[in-house]
Amino acid sequence: MRTSIATVSLSGSLTEKLAAAARAGFDGVEIFENDLLASPLTPEGVRARCADLGLTVDLFQPMRDVEAVPETEFARNLRRARHKFELMGRLGADTLLVCSSVSPLAEDDDALAAEQLARLADLAQDFGVRVAYEALAWGRHVSTYDHAWHIVDTAGHPALGTCLDSFHILSRGSDPKGIEDIPGEKIFFLQLADAPLLGMDVLQWSRHHRCFPGQGGFDVVDLVRRVLHTGYDGPLSLEVFNDVLRQAEAGPTAVDARRSLLLLQEEVGVAALPAPATPTGIAFTELVTPDAEPVGALLGRLGFARTARHRRKPVDLWEQGDARILVNTGPTALPHSRLRSRGGTPVDGTTLAAIGLESPDPAAAARRAEALLAPVLPRRRAAEDAPLDAVAAPDGTELFLCATHRPGLPDWRADFEDDPHTPAPAGALRVDHVALTQPWHQFDEAVLFHRGVLGLDAQESVDVADPYGLLRSRAVTSGDGAVRFPLTVGAAPGDDTAHARHIALATDDVVAAARRFTAAGGRLLPIPANYYDDLAARFEFPDGELETYRDLGILYDRDAHGTFRHCYTRTVGRVFFELVQRDGDYRGYGAANAPVRLAAQHTAR
Repeated sequence: MRTSIATVSLSGSLTEKLAAAARAGFDGVEIFENDLLASPLTPEGVRARCADLGLTVDLFQPMRDVEAVPETEFARNLRRARHKFELMGRLGADTLLVCSSVSPLAEDDDALAAEQLARLADLAQDFGVRVAYEALAWGRHVSTYDHAWHIVDTAGHPALGTCLDSFHILSRGSDPKGIEDIPGEKIFFLQLADAPLLGMDVLQWSRHHRCFPGQGGFDVVDLVRRVLHTGYDGPLSLEVFNDVLRQAEAGPTAVDARRSLLLLQEEVGVAALPAPATPTGIAFTELVTPDAEPVGALLGRLGFARTARHRRKPVDLWEQGDARILVNTGPTALPHSRLRSRGGTPVDGTTLAAIGLESPDPAAAARRAEALLAPVLPRRRAAEDAPLDAVAAPDGTELFLCATHRPGLPDWRADFEDDPHTPAPAGALRVDHVALTQPWHQFDEAVLFHRGVLGLDAQESVDVADPYGLLRSRAVTSGDGAVRFPLTVGAAPGDDTAHARHIALATDDVVAAARRFTAAGGRLLPIPANYYDDLAARFEFPDGELETYRDLGILYDRDAHGTFRHCYTRTVGRVFFELVQRDGDYRGYGAANAPVRLAAQHTAR
């Protein structure tokens, strides 16, 4: 299906918005009136720019407070409309969006509304354009789609139809089943937006919390299916605005928007994408650093051994049990050394830059990623190197789609020469999860990316208290838990440092692992005594157990499914490690302990 996006959904000038929409692959745009008024381009210039970019102008919007008003006021509205219709001819737009009135002058009179909208449509027809009447969720008298359709049906004018907006319909809890009673040819336009499920004033909800389909809690898929069942053949168009999108760069936002529509069409069943090849595990994580010594020391204390080196690149492989970590000291590490902490002091630049994902079909996973607009990363590769595909996540993390020791598939491990003097230690560590802090403006995009591109499931969002603000976290996981990525919103705008990322290593005995680490000279994050006093009040422990946790800095959580014990290393650059022990079927990440951990990290810093 054709896709479109409202210019109000993107930041920047109108010229920047049009270019971003075209680059992302949209077929058309809705021109928001304020964007046109602020543009130095004439309407003819906008039309020509759209044509050059391969975009159609699918809608001009909005015209407000038109119907069910006193005759003298309606005469003024017709004069406004005449100007807009002339303007639309210059723009090359054939449909005008008219929102249900919020004017205090509007009367609760459906017959009057229908009669005046029919007269408006008469004028529109003279100019060769159409009017799409939309019910605003906060309209003074008309606030539901079925009420708006009743008025349009009563007017009975060929140039008058309705516009359906998923936000206005679903935010009011309206049943979309009635959409199927509207003839498809009378649905002149379809606007789509999702939103988190919130209990708040619908106008503020709309202005500040709309998001792209698949990023909120609305059943947009069901609504679109019902619209298409009517025979609607217009574009799927996005009208989304919130506080983040108003400040985020237009280009990435447009890509995120188009990806959401591609996934929506897949779910609705009107587009075929390469099937997801959900990753089955973490093959490796890669740290980049300008100085390998502190990283190597930390890994050694965790029980890792440097077992191999890349044949051509300054990349070392460290292993312990089923956990593998690459340490890259090449030129790609150098830009990270310029990062600074919250207080402005330099950090050593160590950061988590890439993740190797075990894939059942790496080539198929790469095809799906490319179809969903994920940047495929170019790689300098010698003839003997393993042919690995890599794509970039929204935050820039490189995701390698690979296999380890599987017949018939290229093995990334073959790029490394083993150190004959250092066999891999037969430890018990494995990667439990990798926590990825996201830039503040890419959180929803990251969740949709990992869900849509990688085929992971998104868990419920949780809020975490940090001493310097409230953080939002949402995990994306494979069904069996073999791949877990807790995604956390990072620094606010203006802050120059995101919170550090971390790799959680699973063990069957976290107490023994913590003791081995400290005996090797490692330093665990100290946890305040107040935490353990509270823990004693909330849970009962066998004699001596809580004292052990207090001595080592181990945190504890319990839910209906099991228990979770975990502790943290000190941070190196922007990376730290977590040792975790899951017992039973505990599925969380110790979110109840996160405020204590974050406060302790700020203190340690």
